[in-house]
Amino acid sequence: METLQSQFSPIKIYHDFKQITKAGLAISVVFSSIAGYLLGFDEEHPFSWITLLILIVGGYCMVGASNAYNQVIEKDLDVLMDRTKNRPVPAGRMTPNMALFIASLLTIIGIVLLYFINPKTAMFGAISIFLYTSVYTPLKTVTPLSVFVGAFPGAIPFMLGWVAATNQFGIEAGTLFLIQFFWQFPHFWAIGWFLFEDYEKAGFFMLPTGKKDTKTATQIILYTLWLILTSLIPYLGYTGKLQISLPAAILVFLAGIWMLIYAVKLYQTRTPKAARTLMLVSVSYLTLLQIIYIVDKFLR
Repeated sequence: METLQSQFSPIKIYHDFKQITKAGLAISVVFSSIAGYLLGFDEEHPFSWITLLILIVGGYCMVGASNAYNQVIEKDLDVLMDRTKNRPVPAGRMTPNMALFIASLLTIIGIVLLYFINPKTAMFGAISIFLYTSVYTPLKTVTPLSVFVGAFPGAIPFMLGWVAATNQFGIEAGTLFLIQFFWQFPHFWAIGWFLFEDYEKAGFFMLPTGKKDTKTATQIILYTLWLILTSLIPYLGYTGKLQISLPAAILVFLAGIWMLIYAVKLYQTRTPKAARTLMLVSVSYLTLLQIIYIVDKFLR
C-alpha cells in the first residue's frame, strides 16, 4: 500500500498537473501564440520580453484551464476510452472538485495576466475558454458539427499573439485566425479517424459523416486545399502588415503539398495508420508554416 507521502509526492503532483492541463497540447498552442506575437511586433509596437513572457504563462493557463474543465465535464466518458482512462480524474488520483479548482484558478490567473497585456487579448482568451468548455465539449456527443465549433477556439492562439503585440484585431489577425481555423479540420478528422473505435465507446461524433468513409476522406482533402490557399493569401498583398515574400510563399505551398499528399494517401488507403501519419504531418506543417512566416519577416 502506498504511503500518504508517496501519494502526494511532488513528482506525482507534477505529472498529474501535466495531464490535467494536457501539457504537450498546451505548449504547442502557446507556440502558435508566440509565432503570432513575433509576426505582430514592429516599430510602432516594439518587442517586449515581459509581454512575451506574460503571453506564454497566461496562454498556458488559459489552455490548461480549458483542458481541465473538459476533463471534469467528460470524467464519466473518459473512463470508457483507452486513451483517457488513466487521466487523473477518471483514474481517481484527483477529485473532480480539485480539478475544477485548478481549472478555475488557471482561468483567473490567465485572464488577469492577458489583461495586463491588453483587454482585447484577455477577451479573446476568455472567449476561447467559453467556446471550448461550454459549446464544443457538450456537442461532441451530439453532432459531428462539434469539430466546426471547436475550430473557433482552436484558431484563436495564432491570432492572439498578433493582438497581444499590436492591441489590434484587423485583417492581419483575421488571416492568422483563418489559417489555423482551416487547419483544424484535417488535423482533428485525422485524429477522429485513427481513434474512431475509442471515441465510439464514449459516443463521440468526431467525423463529418460519422464514418471512416470516402466522403470523410474527401472533406479532409478539400479542407487541406482551403488551408493551402488561405496560407498563401499574405503573399497577395491584401492582408495589411502581414505579408510574405515569393520564396516564403513557395515554401509554404510546398509544405501544403506535402500535407495534401498524406491527405490523398488517407483517401486511397483509409487506414488508421494513414490517418495517424496525416495527423503528425499536420502538426509539423503548422509549425513549419509559422517558422517560415517568422523567418521571412526578419529576412525581408
